[in-house]
Order: sequence, then structure tokens, then C-alpha cells
Amino acid sequence: MSDFILPDIGEGIVECELVKWLVSEGDLIEEDQPVAEVMTDKALVEIPAPYKGRVTRLYYKEGDIAKVHAPLFELVDESESGRQAPAASSPEPAEPKAAAPAAEKQSTSDTESGDNATEDFILPDIGEGIVECEVVEWRVAEGDEIEEDQPVVDVMTDKAMVEITAPKAGRVTKLYHQQQAMAKVHAPLFAFIPRDREEPDESRAKPEPAAQLSTATASPVATASRQRIPASPAVRRLVREHELNLSDIEGSGKDGRVLKADVLAHIEEGPRQEQAPSPAEETQTPKTGSSRRAPVGEQEVRVEPIRGIKAAMAKSMVKSATTIPHFIYSEDIDVTDLLKLREQLKPEAEARGSRLTLMPFFMKAMALAIQEFPVLNSQLNDDVTEIHYLPQCNIGMAVDGKAGLTVPNIKGVESLSLLGIADEVARLTDAARSGRVSQEDLKGGTITISNIGALGGTYAAPIINAPEVAIVALGRTQKLPRFDANGQVVERAIMTVSWAGDHRIIDGGTIARFCNRWKGYLESPQTMLLHMG
Repeated sequence: MSDFILPDIGEGIVECELVKWLVSEGDLIEEDQPVAEVMTDKALVEIPAPYKGRVTRLYYKEGDIAKVHAPLFELVDESESGRQAPAASSPEPAEPKAAAPAAEKQSTSDTESGDNATEDFILPDIGEGIVECEVVEWRVAEGDEIEEDQPVVDVMTDKAMVEITAPKAGRVTKLYHQQQAMAKVHAPLFAFIPRDREEPDESRAKPEPAAQLSTATASPVATASRQRIPASPAVRRLVREHELNLSDIEGSGKDGRVLKADVLAHIEEGPRQEQAPSPAEETQTPKTGSSRRAPVGEQEVRVEPIRGIKAAMAKSMVKSATTIPHFIYSEDIDVTDLLKLREQLKPEAEARGSRLTLMPFFMKAMALAIQEFPVLNSQLNDDVTEIHYLPQCNIGMAVDGKAGLTVPNIKGVESLSLLGIADEVARLTDAARSGRVSQEDLKGGTITISNIGALGGTYAAPIINAPEVAIVALGRTQKLPRFDANGQVVERAIMTVSWAGDHRIIDGGTIARFCNRWKGYLESPQTMLLHMG
């Protein structure tokens, strides 16, 4: 039998109320059968059974507060042998079972006492629909002592980088995956002995001080390898891509932090300091998930697996491009007056601690235009028989982050001030670029803006971020000659925009009229004041 450990059920949630048990002690339950309903500070969550078995103990009463990463109920696995007899009546010890593919806590083999039992930390749900992730970096080693909530490992899902922390203090006994390997949700990630169970082993002889000194002197590498070298996820990925060892690179940042420049300098110095590997060495079988070099004639091709956010983007873009008929519409927008207004408001925004870019203006104008053209803020059902008009305008922005392209969205733009939007833009941009944007910020988008012009380019043909029905790509702003009302040539700031609409429900006339309304707000930004609530 084993305990079902309550997994992470939302970012920042550490406890929940046990609202209702859907089973009783002694019940035989099926895999994925609802077992309990718990209430967080955000929503009512249904907890399913990890596998078929018999419930032997419920650790909480209805109305109690249950802790995340703590046992919720006890379950006997009966998936193979049917109902098992109680352990007390068994004449011989039962055969050990394979690890169950579910969120649970398992004890060690019979050779260890119950008070010194090893627990498996089961990888919890780390995002809606996510079934596996890449182990990016272990922050501990086998044998390390860990504290409660101490970061243990960084994993990469197809949406973001996630930091996994220790559920309680103890000692790590086993790491089940190597770095760059794929770990399954609801499967063991690492094993540890909780500190409150660990007992000193009196049979082990304590070494003399001299022996301790000798050991410490003889193995400095082993000791150093357990120290975490400060570096960002992007730098660590760069190190892995070039098959380097982070500990070999001298960091120039604060507290020895390894910077991108340090890695590039190390790569540049490499050929002068180390003997170049032979072709035979370079074509050896690589570690799981690492890049490799495949010989092609006299040249070499570097092969790298597509994983994480890049893999998710590849799948979603193929699906969108092949299932949605895209209608492309481009326009020029004169943002001369908008740029002047931004410069006037910028000092006051900075005094309030906000960074005012053009993006908040684009978003606010879009939310106002959508009030007149709500089909741009809608979704189709799967059968393409209904249009669902969404109550909030949640505008996504494509961010080219370190881990790949992500599209976090700002919720309820129609009800936010320009400063409120600006603060959300800054928060989500920083989070996306560091690869640590939350799942909540990635869900629920209704329309998307891609600011490709920040990197360059004038026109584009963006692909819709399904299930949304429209996306706009902002081109770069150029100083171009235009005729004024008197027929005189003047210098104006012109931005190009390119829309893509779902042609199943958005026709050319609709997107043109919508874009004209949006354009009107941007070319005469003071008119937005008349429509702001």
C-alpha cells in the first residue's frame, strides 16, 4: 500500500480545503475515478485516482485543510491481483511491486526500517495537458541534505521552465533521471529520506579527525561538484549545446556567476587550450537529449532534438496553418501623434515606476475597437457550428524568450488603465524572456499581437494562435514622406501592420472596418479618452 500525495494544484497554492470525499474507506476505485473535491483560493478541484486499488485510509475529514505534497489518502494497488488480503493475514511477505505511474509516496524495500524509509518524490502536474518534461538541471546530488522548499531540479515543459522544490527536509538517495532526459508526470523523480524519519546508523564507525582530513583532501572535485554554480537557464542551455562543463568556465559575474560572455569567451579559447577531438570521438553516441554531430562527406551536420516550447510551437503552428483558412490584410498607420503623446506621458509614468512603451496604446485601442467588432474576440466550437463571443479581451503578446516563443496574455484589457497595461506588459515580458512565465498567464488568450518590427521587417503573414480567430504583426516604424492637408510634403512616422483573420467567420470587409477603427484610435490617440470607462 502507498500514500497518494496531494500534488501541486495551482501556482503558489500550499493548502486547500477538503470539501467532499467521493469515496469511503474500503471502497474499490478505478484509475482516474474522482476521489475528492478540494477548494483552493482560486477554484474547486477534483482529485482523481492514480490507479485501480482499494482505499484503506482517508487522512482528512470534510472541512479540514489539506497540505500540498502531504498524504491525502492511502491506497492498495489491486490493478493486477484483484482484491488483496490484509497484510496482517499474509503468511509471507508480499512481492515488491513496480513503481505506480501516479502521484504517490512509496516506501523502501523491506531491508530498511519504517522509521528510516525512503520516499519517492512523484513529479506532480505542472501544467494543463502536460505529461512529460525535460530534466534541465539537477541542483542537488545523491547524498545531499535538502531543506523544505529548497530548489531540487529545473525542468522544461513545452510551455515554460519550472522549478521543482523539496516537499520536506531530508537526504537525497537517488536521482531517477539524467539531465536532458525526459521525466513523466506522476512518476518518481527522485528518492529521499525525510529528516524526521532518518535515524543515525550506530553500526557505522565514525572516522578519526585525521581520516576526515584525508578524505576531504583527496576528493575536492566530488565536493565541488555539489556546489551550485550561479548561471541563468539560457547560459546553462548554451553550455549544453556546446557540450561544455559549467564548472570549467570562470564566471565574471557577481558571486562567480557565469555569464553568456564567459561561455562565448571559453568557446573561443577552447581550440587554443584543448586538443581538438578526433572525428571518431565526435561521432560517438551522445547522451540522451544532447546534440550530436553527424558526418556528411567531409562536412558535419549538428543534430539537435526539438523539445519543450519549440516542439509545442511546431505542432500548434502546423495545426493552425493547415486547419484555419487565413485571410491576410495589411495597412499603414501614422503613429506620429502617438509617439509625441507617449513622450509627454513617459516622465509621469516613470515617476510612478512604470515603463510606458507603445504596446499599452496598441492594446487599449484594440480592446476599444473590439467593443464594436466582437467577432475579433471570439472562438469557434470544434464542429464549427457556433461562435462563442468572449466576455473579456485577453490580449496576448508574442515574446521571443530564451526558451523559445511564448504568448502570455494580459487579462481584461478593456478594464485596465494604460499604466496597468504597461505594468502587465513589463511583468510578462520579463517572465517570458527568463522562461518562467506561469501557466495562468499563458491560458485564456483571445487575440494576439506580435511585435516583429522590434527586430526588423515591414510586412508579415502571421499564423493565428488557435483557438483565437485573429492576430496582428506590428512592423517597424519608418520616417517617410507624406502629403499634409495643404499638399506639402512632411515627415511622418509610419508603422506597417499585417493582420491574419480566420476566414471561416471573418471576411475582408469586417477585418478592414475593424482595422480602420483601431487605426483611428492610434492616429488620434486623444479620441480614446471619449470611450474609456
